[in-house]
Amino acid sequence: MPIKNIAFVAMSCFLLLSGPSFARTPAPEGAAVYIISPLDGATVSNPVTVRFGLSGMGVAPAGTDRNNTGHHHLLIDLAEVPALDKPLPADAQHVHFGGGQTETTIELTPGKHTLQLLLGDMTHVPHDPAVVSQKITITVQ
Repeated sequence: MPIKNIAFVAMSCFLLLSGPSFARTPAPEGAAVYIISPLDGATVSNPVTVRFGLSGMGVAPAGTDRNNTGHHHLLIDLAEVPALDKPLPADAQHVHFGGGQTETTIELTPGKHTLQLLLGDMTHVPHDPAVVSQKITITVQ
């Protein structure tokens, strides 16, 4: 991992642990994030390719301080959207795309799953207002 990325991850961990809430970056009116594919209700097989869409804003890698940009986080099988005033966790249910990626391929267990996108700012904190997609449900064979 390049030194620049290690420093950013260290800073993000420090910020996550150092306080209860964070200033949120404003999102422009009308900004929207959505899942292009798979479609809601689709039956799919592994590996599952998920394509992300964004309108009214641009995609930029984590750590990039540029107005009206953010990066994607894929929420898998979450009952609720995580706290909006903290950096998003990074685990199997909160998948970060800090490189500015706009699609991914994932493996899911057979059965029903929910997918949702949440845009984060340069420090992984959701925007204000949150730019969050509708939750879709898919079935993996």
